[in-house]
Amino acid sequence: MQYLQKVQHTLAMIILIAIPSTATAAASPLILQQAESLALQHNPALAAVGKQAEAMAAIPSQVGSLPDPKVSLKAINLPVDSFSTTQENMTQMQLGFSQGLPFPGKLGLKSEAAEHIAAAALQNRQEFRLVLLRNTRIHWWNLVYLDKAISIIRRNQDLLRNLVKIAETKYTTGKGLQQDVLLAQLELSKLLERELKLQGARQREAGTLNALLGRAASTEIVIASQQPGAVTFIKADVEGLKQWAREHRPMLLAMDYRVQAADSMLALAQKNYYPDFNIGAAYGFRQGINPASRKSRPDFASIMLTMTVPLYSGSKQDKAVDQRMAERARAQFSHADAANRVDADIDAAASDLSIAHNQVVLFEKGILPQARLTTASMLAGYQVNKVDFLNLVRAQLSEFNTDIQYWRQISALHQAEARLAAAAGKESLQ
Repeated sequence: MQYLQKVQHTLAMIILIAIPSTATAAASPLILQQAESLALQHNPALAAVGKQAEAMAAIPSQVGSLPDPKVSLKAINLPVDSFSTTQENMTQMQLGFSQGLPFPGKLGLKSEAAEHIAAAALQNRQEFRLVLLRNTRIHWWNLVYLDKAISIIRRNQDLLRNLVKIAETKYTTGKGLQQDVLLAQLELSKLLERELKLQGARQREAGTLNALLGRAASTEIVIASQQPGAVTFIKADVEGLKQWAREHRPMLLAMDYRVQAADSMLALAQKNYYPDFNIGAAYGFRQGINPASRKSRPDFASIMLTMTVPLYSGSKQDKAVDQRMAERARAQFSHADAANRVDADIDAAASDLSIAHNQVVLFEKGILPQARLTTASMLAGYQVNKVDFLNLVRAQLSEFNTDIQYWRQISALHQAEARLAAAAGKESLQ
């Protein structure tokens, strides 16, 4: 018996060490809406995705513009014996200008493809926003469950300590058994050990939630207290949510934009069979006197037009078209696969939501009241020696586990709501 008491004392000390100190100013209770707001304002990953969308939005005007013109300054036909600009008739200082001109329509297709990619990047930001809200809600409700579980365990530790006192009193008066005392102390030790595990799980959940909120992992989180009561059940219109998702889910919209971008890139590859042009003009300044005419040498003017010739279309343009066709098919298949996965996610989340709601109702209307009545009846019977101690402890532990399972289902219900809303492309089901 002394050994068990030492074990209990050791476990209790470990738990006290594991619990963060409250000597500093306690953190304000964090409600779900505050957590969502903090995540949207301070999550660095969301900010990074937003900046990526801004960067992609700056590309269309770049790729849709003509290439920069070129200005040239040349010294032509300088004699190497004197480097004089007046010695030879053909010596000139030439100033030139040239401009590349892609075949009509190419720049428009490049800009169009970039605009679709930029639109996809903007939808990616919206998708990340939905995922961030979903994950914030999931981890917040996990903390609700863990806080309730820890509170229930501590309450049941007090109840078991009272049972230990009752068993010890009966044992000292000769009306009870020593094994009853040992059994109660053993179950109390198990509760202490379970609390230690839950404290570790809570610290991990708090660290994850802090990361989503853009805060240091060690920041204290106090979850606003949740009271048991009637849960508002939102009956999911699965087919309606699927239709909404196909029209509004940012992930699917982004993939649709990628298909459109692939179409534009394919059209560009097909247009690359046509030549690109380069036009230019130059003016050559000459100095000195023409020996034949005894007059000043006239200046020279030049104009030019060059074009690319697709001589190697079999190994270049043809292959580029094949590449773009494969990329378009990949984008289409990816879109179809994503749509199927969205449907599956909606089905799974809706099923989980319905099951969790039914279980919550079952706990509230049946299991919880029955468990409490059973424990009260067992305790009254034990005090008048009509129920043995083992059955009393079993009843108490059953009620304790039932309370924890109830809050697990409450948490699961709200997490299913969060997953269903995100799968459908909505911020909320309401």
